[in-house]
Amino acid sequence: MSKPVDFDDYISRFPEEIAVRLQAIRETIGNAAPEAGEFISYSMPLYKFKGRLIYFAAHTNHIGLYAMGSTIEAFRDELDGYKTSKGTIQLQNNEPLPLDLISRVAKFRVIENLKKAGRNKL
Repeated sequence: MSKPVDFDDYISRFPEEIAVRLQAIRETIGNAAPEAGEFISYSMPLYKFKGRLIYFAAHTNHIGLYAMGSTIEAFRDELDGYKTSKGTIQLQNNEPLPLDLISRVAKFRVIENLKKAGRNKL
């Protein structure tokens, strides 16, 4: 299968019930980080603002939210019920999406990247 060219192409490749979830994540991150651009990287949707913010990707039983390791540490208490790894949060397809949490994670990543960009200018 060819690599997706944009978010719309990526989302359109999934069954409707998964596409709806992917679109909700897209809109949530886009609203939380309106300055961020949409890109495809490693064949996955990626939001970028002053660097990488968040990737997301559909899998068989979950959607992976790839928000970098610092995010997992910062939101550790809130992620107690989710399967996580170094920089990944798994959102199971049979559970409601935590859109408020996703929004706060996106805002956290924007602030993190802004701080990093400011330090790089010194």
